[in-house]
Amino acid sequence: MVGVSRTSHSPVALRWAADAAERYDADLLAVRAWRPSRPPAAPGRPPAVSRDVDAERTHAEAALADDVSQTLGPGHRAHCEIREGTPSAVLIALSQAADLLVIDAPRRTDFGNSPGLANRLVYQAVCPVVVMPPRISQSPDSPLVAAGKWLARGIMESAAIAGRPGIRPPAQGRDVPVSDLHRSDAPGSDE
Repeated sequence: MVGVSRTSHSPVALRWAADAAERYDADLLAVRAWRPSRPPAAPGRPPAVSRDVDAERTHAEAALADDVSQTLGPGHRAHCEIREGTPSAVLIALSQAADLLVIDAPRRTDFGNSPGLANRLVYQAVCPVVVMPPRISQSPDSPLVAAGKWLARGIMESAAIAGRPGIRPPAQGRDVPVSDLHRSDAPGSDE
């Protein structure tokens, strides 16, 4: 079984799970957790907009089938299934009947105290869990993300040395070995 993310589409996990299923002559279930949208509503009033849950589910099933076909090709043997619930609840429940669960690397942006999906699955799933490492499963940073990381690194460096005389990072290309320093070069020397 492979968990397919709605946002990343889990291409590395899908390929790895498909290879494992072929190697062990097993069936492959590509599953995605899904929840129907909630229409906006005011307290004490019925929702202003009606929704078609069946159409939403059909759209989610088609999106999963398309993601799997784009990754594995049109002749894949994976069975695609949408299950209602949160990703952790769906994958933990399905792990009871699975031989192996494969997921992509977590893409956490909230570094709070709540454990991530991968951590919960490793400790609560009934079957073995394979988590694809971030280095092979995540696409390279976009120019905007790379620029943001560069800027954040600079801000953190500046904050770390601000107001601390004597703490200076070495200048680029100007690293001078201690043995090459002359006493007259030292600050405060009167020679």
